[in-house]
Amino acid sequence: MLVDAKEMLNKALSGHYGIPQFNINNLEWTKSVLSACEEEKSPVILGVSEGAGKYMCGFETVSAMVRAMDKALGITVPVALHLDHGTYDGCYRCIRAGFTSIMFDGSHYPIEENVEKTRELVKAAHEAGLSIEAEVGAIGGEEDGVIGMGECADPEECKRIADLGVDFLAAGIGNIHGIYPPDWKGLSFETLAAIKERIGELPLVLHGGSGIPDEQIEKAIRLGVSKINVNTELQLVFAAATRKYIEEGLDKKGKGYDPRKLLKPGAEAIVEECKNRIAVFGSKNKA
Repeated sequence: MLVDAKEMLNKALSGHYGIPQFNINNLEWTKSVLSACEEEKSPVILGVSEGAGKYMCGFETVSAMVRAMDKALGITVPVALHLDHGTYDGCYRCIRAGFTSIMFDGSHYPIEENVEKTRELVKAAHEAGLSIEAEVGAIGGEEDGVIGMGECADPEECKRIADLGVDFLAAGIGNIHGIYPPDWKGLSFETLAAIKERIGELPLVLHGGSGIPDEQIEKAIRLGVSKINVNTELQLVFAAATRKYIEEGLDKKGKGYDPRKLLKPGAEAIVEECKNRIAVFGSKNKA
């Protein structure tokens, strides 16, 4: 069932576990994520970047697909359809398209502009019945062409954005998108604790959740992180399973080239990786 993300994240914060945001990239991805979360009885946020939305023929197409699949699969766990790292215009497009949650990433703007745009979008999202995430401090790596250096957020700026009425907040604490380099220094828990002290009972979001050691994720959850974003790990296991299938020549046996067979190992790998992440985040049986 499609819902906004506010209630599930508030429950996660009080219950000291994390809600997975698994980004989706096509039909197989969506089906695998929903199936895994239904089996594990975990609430889930389906993240859609603007690039992925464009690839899937627009936000309206994504919204229609998710709603139809949710019904066809008989999904009973809470599901939020969420714009990931949205632009100002992208947020409005997703509101119109029937998403249940949006993220406005104003972290690359000067703080005053981030505040003003976030204030406007909070009003628009809440009037439409959507939850909204905002961001302070750049997440390292690249997301849809936006490159961040991984700067830690300013706790005072986090409070300014939190006070606008956002439902959850992404704050840079040394996390990055993509594959973490060998010399990565780890999450800044000192920054995380300072932010939490300033914003109070507001769920925090950990972007770039793929590749962070489990013990660091678990500690982040204890310090107030309630949503962890995962994309790269799913891409990696999908690619590995598909590569193995082809290298073993299974695409040349029978009708192994049929996309329903060709993509099956990757889709099954996504299901298993989702289950692994749910176990670490502690969201199993929390629906």
